[in-house]
Amino acid sequence: MGILNTALRALIWWDGQTIGTQLFTWRKGIKVGEDAQGNVFYRNKDDSRRWVIYNGDVEATRVSPDWHGWLHHTFDNHPGHEALEHKTWEKEHVENLTGTVAAYAPAGSIRRVHPVERRDYEAWQPE
Repeated sequence: MGILNTALRALIWWDGQTIGTQLFTWRKGIKVGEDAQGNVFYRNKDDSRRWVIYNGDVEATRVSPDWHGWLHHTFDNHPGHEALEHKTWEKEHVENLTGTVAAYAPAGSIRRVHPVERRDYEAWQPE
């Protein structure tokens, strides 16, 4: 089973890091920090490359805006180094919930357990 897992890790990127990413991280990666979800952030020696190793599902929306800014060289200092100033109107970061039970379902949606009866239109009936 060990050989199969190794072969799958070489090809499957959506379930954790691949072998190539792991080797690159071991050779060139300098750990910068972790976020609240356990995602680990790295950079190389000259800071020309920055990357994240996800803790669990590889889903980009699981990275907070602060770390996203650091990953894309918007900020020089990472969130663990220096606290970023936030505006009072900013909401807490929430990952993309599409496809989950917690996804938004408006009134009248067939995904609602008890859909709201609509009375603002009359369904067309062919003659």
